[in-house]
Amino acid sequence: GEMAAQVTTLPLDVQAYRITPDGKGLVFALAVFPECKGNEIACTVEKMEERKASKATGMVYDKLFVRHWDTWADGTRNHLFYLPMGGNAAPISLTDGVDGDVPSKPFGGSEDFCIAPDSKTVYYSVRAEGAKEPWSTNFDIWSVPITGGTATNLTLGNPAWDAAPMVSPDGKTLAYKAMKRPGFEADRFWIVLRDLATGKVNALAPEWDRSADDMKWSKDGKSLYVVAGDVGKTPLFKVDVKTGAVAPLSKDGHIDAFFETPKGFVYLKSGLNSPSQLFASKPKAKLIDEGAVKLTGINKDLETFAFGKYEQFSFPGWNNETVHGYVIKPANYVEGRKYPVAFLIHGGPQGSFGDSWSFRWNPQTYAGAGYAVVMIDFHGSTGYGQAFTDAISQHWGDRPLEDLQKGWAYALKTYPFLDGDRAAALGASYGGFMVNWIAGNWKGAFKCLVSHNGVFDSRAMGYSTEELWFSDWENGADVFQDPAKFDQFNPMLHAKDWSVPMLVIHSDKDYRIPLSQGIGVFTACQANGIPSEFLRFPDENHWVLKPQNAMMWHDTVFGWLAKYIGGGGK
Repeated sequence: GEMAAQVTTLPLDVQAYRITPDGKGLVFALAVFPECKGNEIACTVEKMEERKASKATGMVYDKLFVRHWDTWADGTRNHLFYLPMGGNAAPISLTDGVDGDVPSKPFGGSEDFCIAPDSKTVYYSVRAEGAKEPWSTNFDIWSVPITGGTATNLTLGNPAWDAAPMVSPDGKTLAYKAMKRPGFEADRFWIVLRDLATGKVNALAPEWDRSADDMKWSKDGKSLYVVAGDVGKTPLFKVDVKTGAVAPLSKDGHIDAFFETPKGFVYLKSGLNSPSQLFASKPKAKLIDEGAVKLTGINKDLETFAFGKYEQFSFPGWNNETVHGYVIKPANYVEGRKYPVAFLIHGGPQGSFGDSWSFRWNPQTYAGAGYAVVMIDFHGSTGYGQAFTDAISQHWGDRPLEDLQKGWAYALKTYPFLDGDRAAALGASYGGFMVNWIAGNWKGAFKCLVSHNGVFDSRAMGYSTEELWFSDWENGADVFQDPAKFDQFNPMLHAKDWSVPMLVIHSDKDYRIPLSQGIGVFTACQANGIPSEFLRFPDENHWVLKPQNAMMWHDTVFGWLAKYIGGGGK
């Protein structure tokens, strides 16, 4: 309730930050030029002023990345600094000269570094791979004295991804997440414990076949609380540090954030029928969402809208292995009627369409418009064990397609309200690739298609995307050494067989799957005389995020669906 006081007066914007446990200082990130070693802040400001004063706009690069996600590289790196509070001390550089980013770009945050409980040491995760960076997933965890000095690489022996360092409350153990396979971004994140006195490293709960996401120490240091995808849901788990025993702490929905309190937990949870809301668990409850008290009522306008009821189902998919999915009834559902269907295909491809809320691909928007929805977590999806996730690599067009076909057949047989004669397939990213693949390889199932930011030419994707480790791993080759491998599941090679009306959506600032891929899809449709439209956003990236653009996106998509599969039941 007190008046906020400004604690920094720096000439550069503060990025992620943490307050030291003793409350006497800050560790924060600034974007600086790594060549400004020894004088990072002042030198960076000087270089920025020189650029601003120049009338030339060109940029010379001598290595990749030249662009990443939605931003062209400007030569700066996110570096860590320590600033004592309450005096006139200058910031102390903790990653001086490092050719890497802490936090990592484009999505890293304060989880990429931590401060020891005694406020004397900082631990951080960084990828410093030089010219190999676009082909590398090798993040290492380093330690450095908080007052500056020599940094030590604690994970030099692991050539894969080490992330999210956090020190136990007693300061004796470092927990972090680690992958085992270099170049594979969707490998399982194992939980690793390092004894800070001896350097001994052990995997915690190695038999638990789930990939750790958000992770925190318990206040008593006896457990780690871990969020992980699990069969179409994303619960909170408790992992015993001594035994590795894993126990679920929540049941349904998606735990978006959590904090341990003296009496239990305060947490954010979303689901297919609700955006994130804040809850407090009951004292001593075994599951935090049993009898929890809802603390917020954000977005009360949603209470005036009907939501579609949903249920999870499973069926034998590729290799006769169990595959899961969700079906959502239209919000205006009437027993005995049949409804047009939106068949939604998730991206990643290592991702999931589960019991969670999205402000982009939200099945309830389709249910609210009078459509039933079917979503399949095909082979390659996360939350079903690492072997299930691995199954899609080098198999983008066969195993998942078989799952989608079998899941669609199962859903039509099981849920009589689905009108299989009035159905559309829609997807983004990998889902957009699959829509493009379906156009030439699954005939007769859908009356229209929607392809958002999807791969059209797999070979061109291999040399025009930015995170090159991804395309190399997923195709099992370097595109320049073995380009034929990129053609095994290349939608462009089947475009001559397309015939189904398609809405194509793409954005200029998508550097993951460049705009030329979407233009290629639309060109193929137009060349083949296929009814088609192209929706372009000049100011969006791989996702459509601006509210008015999101409205236009949905209006255009629903207009397309209404044209070809109608709306409402019959």
